[in-house]
Amino acid sequence: MGSQVTKFRGRWKFLAWSAIAGVISGAAFLAAAELTALIAAREASPVLAVGSFIIDIVPQPLKELAISTFGEYDKLALLAGLALAVVMASAIAGALQFLRPPLGVVALALAGALSIAATVTRAGATPLAFLPPVVGATVGSILLVVLCRRLRAWERSTGVRAHSDDAEASHGVDRRRFLLLAGLTAASAVVVGVTARAVSMATSSVEKIRDALRLPAPRSTVTVPEGAELDIPGITPLFTPNKDFYRVDTALTVPTIDPGTWRLVVDGMVDQRIELGFDELVAMGLDEYAITLTCVSNVVGGELVGNAKWLGVPVRDILRMAGPRSGADMVLSRSVDGFTASTPLSALTDDGLDAILAVAMNGEPLPLEHGFPVRMVVPGLYGYVSATKWLTELKVTTFAQDEAYWTPRGYSAQAPIKFSSRIDTPKIDKPVAAGRIPIAGVAWAQSVGIERVEVSIDDGEWQTATLSNPVNADTWVQWHLEWDAAPGTHYVTVRAVNKKGELQIQEAAPIAPNGSTGWERSLVSVT
Repeated sequence: MGSQVTKFRGRWKFLAWSAIAGVISGAAFLAAAELTALIAAREASPVLAVGSFIIDIVPQPLKELAISTFGEYDKLALLAGLALAVVMASAIAGALQFLRPPLGVVALALAGALSIAATVTRAGATPLAFLPPVVGATVGSILLVVLCRRLRAWERSTGVRAHSDDAEASHGVDRRRFLLLAGLTAASAVVVGVTARAVSMATSSVEKIRDALRLPAPRSTVTVPEGAELDIPGITPLFTPNKDFYRVDTALTVPTIDPGTWRLVVDGMVDQRIELGFDELVAMGLDEYAITLTCVSNVVGGELVGNAKWLGVPVRDILRMAGPRSGADMVLSRSVDGFTASTPLSALTDDGLDAILAVAMNGEPLPLEHGFPVRMVVPGLYGYVSATKWLTELKVTTFAQDEAYWTPRGYSAQAPIKFSSRIDTPKIDKPVAAGRIPIAGVAWAQSVGIERVEVSIDDGEWQTATLSNPVNADTWVQWHLEWDAAPGTHYVTVRAVNKKGELQIQEAAPIAPNGSTGWERSLVSVT
């Protein structure tokens, strides 16, 4: 009985080592692929390609869950989950190769095939995009075979019961051979993989170029009227700092684009195909605009909305150069990462609507994560149908002929922003002292403007709040109402009326397919 227990424990020990061998081989797979990508095809990192593929195929409810749970860290959460999945799959491949060769190699080959499919189908894939996963799978498979052979030799030498010096020496040699190979491989994989990714990111980084970029002074600037920003603790600032501005996009890693090589193509249903470089775009003349952007994933009372000053060129001026043809009704804008947005042509050619190609945000060149060097900004439309970052193409087309990234994923092809209001203070999780306190927040109705904001306390009569002086119809306004707060628990509800006289929609609606609706109702504790 004792010998069987010992044998069972010994088998499990080697099975655990086989799983470790699989993880090491998986790491070698990724390291070799990253090194090959650095040399031959930088856009072909298997991890990033597979992660981007997952972003593309994830169902809409899971996407909304990720955004609501992790916010701007949703991509980091995806990478962490992907890393865990790679470790688990590699460990299983190692165990399979140890127990039933060549099943482990088959598993790595399948991983390589999936990586190739994800890599070569990405936007901007080069002819050599297949090479990194091929090299990675080959290196990983060879190492897995060798490690498992060394591990079996170690196991066989352990089973020798002779107590001769030769048997003990054989056992020690086999163990050392396996551990030495495993250790060297693991260390090399970490060094090579991390170095290759770091070099790839460093050599492709344009942060220094962005910092050194000097844009010409705008021909016109935004006039901020007196009283546009209220001095109330806890209220959202009139202009959202760049570091606090929400970020929701499909890019697993932030694209890095040198403005010196950036090109914008305008084609499709146009009289003349045009192509512009960054300097040519800027030379058309920059103007400053104040525009509030809203994400379709913003829930009622949510924070996926921000206001900024933008420097840019009207899209209508660029489209006029190309000459849209009769029958066109949509512009399909394309990002360098493959994302597309469907914007009504009328919204981009309307002289009364400031749809722009922005190159700066709040007094500095666009941050990399917000679309450097050029992005679209269109007031009155949700970002998923208008605010394309890292812009590379404007295709004049029709809604009947083309569809954008989110349309087949459960979202409407056209999505005007549903105007809304939000309570910033007091917060639901922060009790306030009894006495006279301000209830305050923001409200937005881009391209129309806010007429008034009303507040109801404990389902009582609606009281009209005081508004800040609006910068323009495209930006949010701040509002506040002085309240004599009595001790206890109170419900505070807010709603807005736009300048057309329309009341904010009361009926609650989900984010999909074209934006949430409802009145924010917040619970306030007064001590």
